[in-house]
Amino acid sequence: MAEKEKLFSDFTAPSRQEWRDKIEVDLKGADYQKKMVWRTNEGFSMEPFYRKEDVDQLATVNALPGEFPYVRGNKAADNEWCVRQDIKCESAEEANAKALDVLCKGVDSLGFKIEGKDVSPAFVATLLKGIYLDCVEVNFTTCPRHTAELAQILAEYFRQSGIAAEKIRGSINFDPIEKMLTKGKDLSEMISEAKAVVETLAAWPNFRAVGVNAYRLTDAGAYSYQDLGYALAWGNEYMQQLTEAGVAPEVAASNIKFNMGINGVYFMEIAKLRAARMLWSQIVSQYTTDKESAKMHVLAVTTTYNQTLFDSYVNMLRSQTETMSAALGGVESIVVRPFDEPYETPTEFAERIARNQQLLLKDECHFDRMVDVAGGSYFVEELTVALAEQAWKLFLSVEEQGGFLTAVKGGAIQNTINETNQTRHANAGKRKEFLLGTNQFPNFTEKSEGKEPRECQCGCGTECGTLPTIQPTRLASDFETLRLTTEKAAKTPVAFMLTIGNLAMRQARAQFSCNFLAAAGYKVIDNLGFPTVEEGVDKALEAGADIVVICSSDDEYAEYAIPAFKYLNGRAMFVVAGAPACAEDLKAAGIENFIHVRVDQLKTLKEYNAKLGI
Repeated sequence: MAEKEKLFSDFTAPSRQEWRDKIEVDLKGADYQKKMVWRTNEGFSMEPFYRKEDVDQLATVNALPGEFPYVRGNKAADNEWCVRQDIKCESAEEANAKALDVLCKGVDSLGFKIEGKDVSPAFVATLLKGIYLDCVEVNFTTCPRHTAELAQILAEYFRQSGIAAEKIRGSINFDPIEKMLTKGKDLSEMISEAKAVVETLAAWPNFRAVGVNAYRLTDAGAYSYQDLGYALAWGNEYMQQLTEAGVAPEVAASNIKFNMGINGVYFMEIAKLRAARMLWSQIVSQYTTDKESAKMHVLAVTTTYNQTLFDSYVNMLRSQTETMSAALGGVESIVVRPFDEPYETPTEFAERIARNQQLLLKDECHFDRMVDVAGGSYFVEELTVALAEQAWKLFLSVEEQGGFLTAVKGGAIQNTINETNQTRHANAGKRKEFLLGTNQFPNFTEKSEGKEPRECQCGCGTECGTLPTIQPTRLASDFETLRLTTEKAAKTPVAFMLTIGNLAMRQARAQFSCNFLAAAGYKVIDNLGFPTVEEGVDKALEAGADIVVICSSDDEYAEYAIPAFKYLNGRAMFVVAGAPACAEDLKAAGIENFIHVRVDQLKTLKEYNAKLGI
């Protein structure tokens, strides 16, 4: 048989500089750093392309899936994860009925939220009636003061079930630090109970006793590196507390479960989960040489931070990409938050969609069969390492402060997260951070239909104690408040586009202005164009316009803007769409309202509401 021809052997591989030179040509003089380099919120920059030599020396590419340091996942054979649904247990009978129902609809992991006052053997027995613990993962959350009691009840229930200990999977989520962050109560003395909870459940190796609820930080607006760095410090705090109390380090590490939030930055979140396992394995290695216990056990929870009240079906798109990040990142279970959670107790329809979002990825996309598909991607490998470096710096800074518990008691963690949240809200107001359907491309005709925000239903934003708390205000909340205020006004303001002059520019600026103003709930009226400003103004007044927006090219504003403003003569607010070179001349003529990409959208719309008496 003739020797197979080696394809491409006659071609020389282009060098990095040759690629860079080609990009520079295509940019036609534009700045490479500004146009092509992604500067992340985590404080590092990502190049537009990477090559094999960039990742050859990275530690992340040297291990296989299922091997220490687990950057490529804990599993080697598949990427199976549990589809989890959380249930609030106001009634044991009703919660049990719901659990049995959803188990027939694709769920194989249950999360029960039990009030502390309800913790009892009878309540647990009723709750778990008919649930086969060797087939279903069961997880429990209750008040930290009642967790030790619940652990004893569960231990007795597990013993009486007769099921082999290794087949019972789940967690009890003992996490006093979470309540310190979310309710401001100093529960640091309760951390000592972690040892008793661990020892009570020691006979069940796959049932974890301690939780790190880092998803609370994600819901409060934390950046990915903050999620990761603080989660590591949080977990290390429990490792120290448990080992100092006499728990074997491999037992302590195996009992910690990380409940990680997943935000909408798709590749960043995949990298975050890969980096998390790598870094956690290094931390655990400082306590024990047992590599099996160095595995990080992760539940991924999609965030509510970017969910919206208006155009709420877009929330499904947000949570779908987050679920994909979690699945490809190699987690053990996933909770998808229903799309209507921001404004109502989730409906049966919303919960069904949330379940099906995971089932879609399993049954149709086969994400559960592919192990670490991101592994070997030059970009993801570089992103994993870069994110790990930034998160590790944050972890070390917390340790230098005396550890996570000390930092929480001093308010440092809460203050940092709240500052990030404020920065992100300011960026959303300036449209530096987009929310589809809220500050970008809002639904022009949508009404709230009685929907109101359900902020902090768990009380996590309430100052119940003496410590500062994290404030999980959704990113869309400022715009929603503005739009709801407009909607409740006696009259909905009408914004009329006076389009004139250059066809391309007037259309582009009319579209921009409609999106800009509709974010406040204004009724916007676009037009194909007018031959004169007088005709445009007349049509605007006939339409009952409260705002007239002149849309043209920068050069033509010198000709059209002042005559239109004078002809309008104060009968409606006059706005220029753009920032033309003649802006100072227009201001001198009395024109004071300009909208363009550099203005603060939220601030501007609030000012317009005030001028309109809303």
